[in-house]
Amino acid sequence: MDPISTERITPASITDIMQTAYIDYSMSVIVSRALPDARDGLKPVQRRILYAMLREGLLHNRPFDKCAGVVGEVLKNYHPHGDSSVYDTLVRMAQSWVMRYPLIDPQGNFGSVDGDSPAAYRYTECRLTSLAEDLLRNIDEDTVEFVANYKESTTEPSVLPAGLPNLLMNGSTGIAVGMATNIPPHNLDELIDGICAQIDNPNITIAELGEFIQGPDFPTGGRIIGRKGIDEYMNTGRGIVRTRGKVTSEQMEGGDRERVIITEIPYNVNRATLVTKIAELVSSKEIEGISDLRDESDENTRIVIELKRGEFPEVIISKLYKKTALESSFGVNLLALDNRRPKQMNIKELINCYIDHRREVIYRRTQFRLRKAEDRAHILEGYKIALDNLDDFIRIIRSSANRDEAKQRLQEKYPLSDRQVAAILDLRLYQLTGMERDKIEEEYAELIKLIEELRSILENEYKLLGIIKEELRELQTKYSSPRKSEIVPYEGEISKADMTPKEGCFITVSHKGFIKRVSDSEFRTQKRGGKGVQGGNTYDEDFIEHIFTANTHDYIMFFMNNGRVYVEKVYEIPEGSRTSKGRSINNVLQLQEGEQIAAMICVKEISEDYNLVMCTRNGTVKKTNLAGYKNFRKGGIIGINIDDGDTLITVKLTNRESDLSIVTRQGKSIRFHESDLREQGRATRGVRGVKLAPGDYVQAMEVVDESMTLLICGMNGQGKRTSFSEFPVQKRGGSGVIAAKTAGVAGALAVKETDEIMMLTKNGQAVRTSVKDINVIGRITKGVRCINLNDGDQLLGIARIVEAEEEVTKLDSEETPSESAEE
Repeated sequence: MDPISTERITPASITDIMQTAYIDYSMSVIVSRALPDARDGLKPVQRRILYAMLREGLLHNRPFDKCAGVVGEVLKNYHPHGDSSVYDTLVRMAQSWVMRYPLIDPQGNFGSVDGDSPAAYRYTECRLTSLAEDLLRNIDEDTVEFVANYKESTTEPSVLPAGLPNLLMNGSTGIAVGMATNIPPHNLDELIDGICAQIDNPNITIAELGEFIQGPDFPTGGRIIGRKGIDEYMNTGRGIVRTRGKVTSEQMEGGDRERVIITEIPYNVNRATLVTKIAELVSSKEIEGISDLRDESDENTRIVIELKRGEFPEVIISKLYKKTALESSFGVNLLALDNRRPKQMNIKELINCYIDHRREVIYRRTQFRLRKAEDRAHILEGYKIALDNLDDFIRIIRSSANRDEAKQRLQEKYPLSDRQVAAILDLRLYQLTGMERDKIEEEYAELIKLIEELRSILENEYKLLGIIKEELRELQTKYSSPRKSEIVPYEGEISKADMTPKEGCFITVSHKGFIKRVSDSEFRTQKRGGKGVQGGNTYDEDFIEHIFTANTHDYIMFFMNNGRVYVEKVYEIPEGSRTSKGRSINNVLQLQEGEQIAAMICVKEISEDYNLVMCTRNGTVKKTNLAGYKNFRKGGIIGINIDDGDTLITVKLTNRESDLSIVTRQGKSIRFHESDLREQGRATRGVRGVKLAPGDYVQAMEVVDESMTLLICGMNGQGKRTSFSEFPVQKRGGSGVIAAKTAGVAGALAVKETDEIMMLTKNGQAVRTSVKDINVIGRITKGVRCINLNDGDQLLGIARIVEAEEEVTKLDSEETPSESAEE
């Protein structure tokens, strides 16, 4: 029969096959190739190289052997991949500018920090370093699991005992599928201090750990600038560490010129490429003032830059930092395999992985040694029985026909196991002397003490952890070395906050999304009814849609019409002049498609002391605690879930005891206490706040303050102030009462007598005027003219003015008008 006709063919989608195959490939790369194990800090190929060299006997006190032999052994038994990948890995583990504590001792050309390639593996030789042997120590005492190799001809360790914290000590770099790791090396002395501190106090904070572990310690030295990136990755597992080369300056002979000398370079920077880049900058005159450039490096870096007469070395050094890799960034990502699963961890979690691993290694080693000691004690107990009955044993053995008969007769008369009898029968005659008997007694007594000690270790967690600390301290003494990378504060590192004065400003956003921050000093106070000054140029068919006042050091929260929230410092908003058009808001916030600003809230800090009450165009309101927005992201977070066809129009800050007043486009208003609203989380919808008439929608919502009045301005430029006492407190969800007789409400604000407001029109006109110039009259009135409008123009919105702190003190010593959390 044709074998083909007996095959069973099952149809399958190529998409399903490719998806499954790619997932399998991805997991193989992640688990078996690119990422290190959190316990020993090694990738599979690195572990296999070290284990193969141990089995080959290439110890630190033995002769070197060819790298070709090591590569061949690894390929033959453990790693069935390309020889170049194995040799490249071997070379990296031997390079002192790559590994803070090299694991392989090289002999021959292993490349250079200038990027030179190593010689072929038939020319180079290697052996393990003493430190690598401590990673492998006790591997033959059942300390780790062994698994079959790829062809099941032998076994290999799934992890090394790792007497040292290799992952953090030497770091690791790897790119898998969909994820990558980049762990910097650290100083071993600091690491061991930190690990021992964490063993003593498992609840130690990361800040307390930071007192022991200062930060990365790169093999090439250099300087680490600032602690911000270090603190970030220690707490979150991610951060950017800024590094610089070590640069000094000195007088040249003659004393009229100076030279700059680079003695250390940042980690992972190619020295030859750095020199070439400096030469290119000098040639293109991007850096002027350099007369000569020489690379005098040997195994130590020394790049000499001679300056022209009269040049200041500080200026040249600053330009080198800015334009070359002499200042670099190291993006830290603490990603490693934890139980064969990739996991991003902070520094404490990584140390916990190592401590747990060492606990298991010591426990298994103790069990192994206990079994071995008990087995030997068992044999010695048999010897003691034989020596106590020596004449009888000799008689039985001599009278037996063969070994099996002797074994049987001895076991019938004495309580001996098979192993004890076999050992007794293997005894030599000289071992029956009195001197040998004393040795057996002495050995047995020592074994009993050892067994008791080993059992006490297994039963006592404190004692077991003490052994971990003791062995780490021994290795700390053995491999102690001073820190190579110096951690220094950023010279002249002045934050934008320090450079920005605390002053009042207002922020405008146009309909087409152009935003700017303008100092309120650009606008002069005018009398009621004035024509105003030009408040902002706009692009064709664009107009000012939002205006908000703030202090430059406040947080500003941008609430979008779809319910998303973005948070920035006010001083991060680009500054412009009164007549400038501003910058696209997409360059300031990472907006999603179709998002427009609905409201902006300014707070001194994001705390639990306040609530945010949101209101939508269709009258839905929601109360959320301000602290719910503390963990904001650059890309925004959800602030409220919005129904289809609805949009968010305003957000207010409340003190948990506030009344709220909603004003609709048709001039209706409802006042209710915020206790009518239950506190909800961020990603929720809210409840009905006002019942709207057909065609009506919410125009504004304000927090009620009886010491203030409600200012309502119509689109026709007329406005009035009304006491809040004229608005009765109702339950939320009602239709409300008449607030103003007008064809359309442009805006509503709760204002004080001393406040000033800014009024902006559709055509970009702006009027700044005092609130006291607008009369306080009843609810059912039209009001007075607040601004003279040109033909075709209409009032778009109003906002309160915030003064600078110094100016406020001068104008009003009792109270500061503000939209911020002080209200």
